[in-house]
Amino acid sequence: MKYERIHTFPVKDEQKKQIQTEFAKQIVFSPHSHTPSIVCGIDLAYQSDQAAAIIVIMNHQSKEILEIVSHCETVNEPYIPGMLAFRELPLILKAWEKLAIEPEVVFFDGNGMLHPRRMGIATHASFFLQKPTIGIAKTYLLGEHEELGGNQGDYQLIRDHQEVIGAIVRTQTNVKPVYVSIGNYITLEDAIRLSLEQVGNISRIPEIVRQADIYSRKILREHRGDEEV
Repeated sequence: MKYERIHTFPVKDEQKKQIQTEFAKQIVFSPHSHTPSIVCGIDLAYQSDQAAAIIVIMNHQSKEILEIVSHCETVNEPYIPGMLAFRELPLILKAWEKLAIEPEVVFFDGNGMLHPRRMGIATHASFFLQKPTIGIAKTYLLGEHEELGGNQGDYQLIRDHQEVIGAIVRTQTNVKPVYVSIGNYITLEDAIRLSLEQVGNISRIPEIVRQADIYSRKILREHRGDEEV
């Protein structure tokens, strides 16, 4: 699958914030009211300096997995809070090139606009992938919200300096919530709706993200096993 090469890697540290600030100005809030046929989930797993990027392609309604691609390599880019995309995107893009089935919407295990500069991995990646992207996070990063109800489907908007940057969403009744934010080319309302449509019966995590997480750890274990042989 092709993607737009909007900048090269690695990126010098002094240029990273500038890139994030410039691209944050280009985020598009575009309605995606129809139900997609094909979605994908992206996640990375790490062990020491080894990482595996995984992309799972799924039928949105049936949850049938249609394709899985991955890319494993040594990661030299250090972890810097708020700069995760510069570390992970090179691997994600190499996995993306292996895709045969084109998704309509891309879910990330991570944040989109729920980020100090509104440029989490789901947002940054969107400019390369040119697809509607959604960030699904398991932990609270920043912002303020009203008290969340306990029923499935309840949500509250998360604001940072009065700007809506995401939502805390109860995906299962009386179970810990998740944090949904748009990456790009979609509205928060549609991102929440599609995320809830992806929730199954056994987890609070949308199934497309849960499967990406499962396979990223599985493939990394297999990759590490091959190296040890």
